[in-house]
Amino acid sequence: MKIGIMGGTFDPIHIGHLLLGEFAYENFRLDEIWFLPNGNPPHKTTDVSGVSLDDRIEMVRLATDDIPYFRLNLHEATAGKHSYTYRTMRALRQKYPEHEFYFILGADSLFSIEEWRNFREIFPNCTILAAMRDDKDAESMKRQIGYLHEKYCADIRLLQAPLVEISSTTIRNRAEHGLSIRYMVPEVVSEYIHSRSLYKRQSK
Repeated sequence: MKIGIMGGTFDPIHIGHLLLGEFAYENFRLDEIWFLPNGNPPHKTTDVSGVSLDDRIEMVRLATDDIPYFRLNLHEATAGKHSYTYRTMRALRQKYPEHEFYFILGADSLFSIEEWRNFREIFPNCTILAAMRDDKDAESMKRQIGYLHEKYCADIRLLQAPLVEISSTTIRNRAEHGLSIRYMVPEVVSEYIHSRSLYKRQSK
């Protein structure tokens, strides 16, 4: 099968994540999209929002549960150590040699990927799908793709998806202040956040 990989802290998962997965699924005729909540991301302070890994996992489960080709995968969440992309993709290829993997990332990550830990080990284990923000980015992204292909033999393809100017930080801030997060996250995720008072600042 052709499997798309969406990694992230998902704190919380939002419609931008889901749209990216949906367009990758359609445009590249993938069989499934696996969402991998990051248990211990190397670039962020763990649980900076105060929301537990279990809650982040449950929000991903709720957001993806009714989409037959979306899957929650706990590989990174249960790894017990920093989750680096090269480790994840290497482990998935070893565990599922029958699958083809497509790692989905944003435009900014395409230009910073040489700063990632052992980034060269990512390229042999997957095709990279780099999401365009808009048409004006196309030429610069094509140049970067050409550069990475020539230097590292990386297989990178442009993923055209709608630009959604939304972030998990914005959602957390709105939830903290009791503002609506309707349309930013699936309704079941919004209900979960409110029912558990996630992101509400705890009074001392």
